[in-house]
Amino acid sequence: MRDAFEIRASDGMARVGRLTVPRAGVTVETPALMPVVNPNLQTISPRRLHDEFGAEILITNSYIIRNTDDLRERALEEGLHEMLDFPGAIVTDSGSFQLAEYGEIDTTTTEILQFQHEIGSDIGTPVDIPTPPDVSREQAEAELAATEAALADAEAVDTGEMLVNAPVQGSTYPDLREQAGVHAASTELDVFPVGAVVPLLNSYRYDDMIDVTAAAKRGLGADCPVHLFGAGHPMMFAHAAAVGCDLFDSAAYALYARDGRYLTVRGTEQLEDLAYLPCPCPICTEHDPDSLRELDEHEQENALAEHNLHVTFAEIRRVRQAIREGSLLELVEERARAHPASADGFRALLDHADQMEASDRVSKGTFFYTSPESARRPEVHRHHDRLQRLETPGKVLLTEFGEPAEHDHDAIWRVEPPFGPFPPSLSETYPLHAETPDRMEDVAYVAAADGVAALAAANPETTFTLGHDDWPDAALAALPEDVETEDLAALGES
Repeated sequence: MRDAFEIRASDGMARVGRLTVPRAGVTVETPALMPVVNPNLQTISPRRLHDEFGAEILITNSYIIRNTDDLRERALEEGLHEMLDFPGAIVTDSGSFQLAEYGEIDTTTTEILQFQHEIGSDIGTPVDIPTPPDVSREQAEAELAATEAALADAEAVDTGEMLVNAPVQGSTYPDLREQAGVHAASTELDVFPVGAVVPLLNSYRYDDMIDVTAAAKRGLGADCPVHLFGAGHPMMFAHAAAVGCDLFDSAAYALYARDGRYLTVRGTEQLEDLAYLPCPCPICTEHDPDSLRELDEHEQENALAEHNLHVTFAEIRRVRQAIREGSLLELVEERARAHPASADGFRALLDHADQMEASDRVSKGTFFYTSPESARRPEVHRHHDRLQRLETPGKVLLTEFGEPAEHDHDAIWRVEPPFGPFPPSLSETYPLHAETPDRMEDVAYVAAADGVAALAAANPETTFTLGHDDWPDAALAALPEDVETEDLAALGES
């Protein structure tokens, strides 16, 4: 077990946790946002990030500090915390971004980790190779081997109380990502960034981001805190948390502000296009779009950066609350409606429903069916698995309605799309007391039919009759041939 990370609440693969950072003497609640601080250009000071926005942790670039004479001298003399004036935990990147951008850097893992330790970093990073998407498998394998060698070098460095990142690479090859996760988890390192996902996010390949992260999670242990490198837009936090990420870093708040862009949880708007400010943060209550546009360039950039931070931190808090109350997937569904790429990401997430179900808690508040994707949620998979373990008497009526006044069945079970059948004794247990709409898509009835099929397969000696309310043909076709059906709507019983 890694002593630095403790899980306090979970919802599927998502978790609220506590990351203890001993060198800083702080404990960070996760999911957490790490604002990116450019040591040469600070839009919002680190002290304000801590005091006004609640940042417990930030990330800066030790390679830039090392290669900038005045910054290097200050950092070595004063220490990183004093130089930045930040009382929380400080993570330092190694120059891997510059390596990806420019092809080479003038440092090694050993050198940069020693420098990070000397300047007082709390979580350091080795020089890994961020392999971009869609490269050849040969390139991905070779660069993954180089990253794993860097992790071995990192283990050999005496870093004292400084925690050390173990990046997980592998490009867009899920098996390589899983292999990298297994290797990283086997080291004595502490935090596990999933790297090189920014190109996927920038090109709106949210489904591929989910797939590579889920693969990395399969290799990593539950006690491994996971950082999704470069994922700083609030519209993606719910998705990323749902696939098991605990830390996010964001330069978007500053970069977008510099370009006149206004963040929302649904996407990004240009300030020049806004007629209203749809946000209750202090900036948006003190201004309207015209007054923001009238500010000089520097004041406008700062105001937009503050708004962007308020929106970003608010979404982190919203995600934490959803995890604690067991409603994160409802939040993901809501966010998935904002953009087609977000919807693709949610559907990709549900492709890993079995992986989510393995760590999902058994009972929550209420299951809300809000879209066709709800029929693919882990709770539905779990119920179908349980049906295969239930025994039934000789003759069972499965019905969407109440018990008929006269019948010759040995038992009456309820059928509820998308779950399927269940005995009366389970009717008040989660998720079977779900809130569902009156008008449901065909996929919900097909899922219920799959549940009937699971129950019938586990009890071949039982005769089943399904009393349904005008189920679609696709659902009826999914039923086993030996399950009798009665359309109760046609009989006037609905």
